[in-house]
This record gives sequence, structure tokens and C-alpha cells, in this order.
Amino acid sequence: MRSHLFAHCVIWRYFRVFNQRFLYMILPIVAYGAPVLRKVCKDITPDFPKLTKLIDDMWETMYASNGVGLAAPQVNHEIRLFIIDSLQVFENQDEEDKGKFKDEPGVKRVFINAHIKQLNGQPWSYNEGCLSIPKIREDVVRPEEVTIEYLDEDFQPKTETFVGITSRIIQHEYDHIEGKLFIDYLKPLRKKMLSGKLNDISKGKLKLDYKMMYSK
Repeated sequence: MRSHLFAHCVIWRYFRVFNQRFLYMILPIVAYGAPVLRKVCKDITPDFPKLTKLIDDMWETMYASNGVGLAAPQVNHEIRLFIIDSLQVFENQDEEDKGKFKDEPGVKRVFINAHIKQLNGQPWSYNEGCLSIPKIREDVVRPEEVTIEYLDEDFQPKTETFVGITSRIIQHEYDHIEGKLFIDYLKPLRKKMLSGKLNDISKGKLKLDYKMMYSK
């Protein structure tokens, strides 16, 4: 009897582990050049199809791609949804950078139907990258503070003010749902110098550690 129960438990644990592997899906990241990255996204309602599954898949995709934020247009959904996790920025920071930013230890959030209300504080420059524009990093100037209205994953309304690295990540991801990219902040000459690399990205010529989706 005991051996039967033990075997049952082993099979059940195996099923749970096996099932967990297929519970979330790693989605392909939409590459630079795709029209969806230039769309102003639409608000959604709680009955949006499979929204919870999409959010779970976005978390899985973001972490698998070593990102700190991900917006719905980057996984081919033209909706006002993005996620951020600045906790991992502070968990992995160098010793000399500890205590440098006011938003330490960071936050993990889902933003639905987000709309920025105010941008305040001293503009500052920071080196940014983007999963949709791999292997390109550039200094971008943004305001220090953002106040944003949004709905959380339970569609509860929130209005919060964020500073530091968290504010920057939010502004970067918010740009995505407004059809903007971080390279839009670059000076024309610098952007022209990157045109060859951008063209290679749009044509899928780069070798990457994560799967991408390219515009035909």
C-alpha cells in the first residue's frame, strides 16, 4: 500500500513539473521595422481574450530574453499593456552603484491602459537598449520623474509617481505603446550612422539568444 502511494506521489510530482514547462510560452520578440512598433496602441477592457495568459507569457518572455521591461507591441499585440521589473536591476548592480538611485530596491508591475500625467525633475542621460533593437545601446536623456495613471492586472485604477531607474524603464516601455522607440531620441547624424545596423536587424541578419519575429 505504501509503495503504491509513493509511486502515485512520484507520478503526480512529475506531471506537475512536466505541465509547468508548458504552462507559459516564450513569445518571439518583434524586430525593428515591423509596423506594429509604430502604432499608437488601444485601451483594453477586462474581457480582452486570454489577457492573463498573455501577461504570464510576457513575463516568461522578458526574463528569457534578459529584459527589464516588455510592451505588448513587442510581442505583436497592438494594446496598451506593458510590464517592468526594476528589482533585478538593483539585485545585479555593482557594489559602487548601491544607494545611487532613489528607487532602490525597485518594483515589479503590470501596466494596463497607462497614460502619463506628468514628467518632472532634472533630465538625465542613461545608456538604453531594447529587445526589439538588439545589440544597439545609446545614451538617452529623459526626465527623472514620471507620474502615470494605469490599471493593474486586476483592473484596479492606480496613480503613482516613479523616479530613477524605474521611471526610466516605465518611460521607455510607455514609448512602445505610443509607437515610439528609444532611437527616436538620437540626433539625426547618429541615427544615420546606425542605419546599417538597423537594416540588418530588420532583415534578421543578427545571431541572437532569443527568438525574433520579422516584418515581411
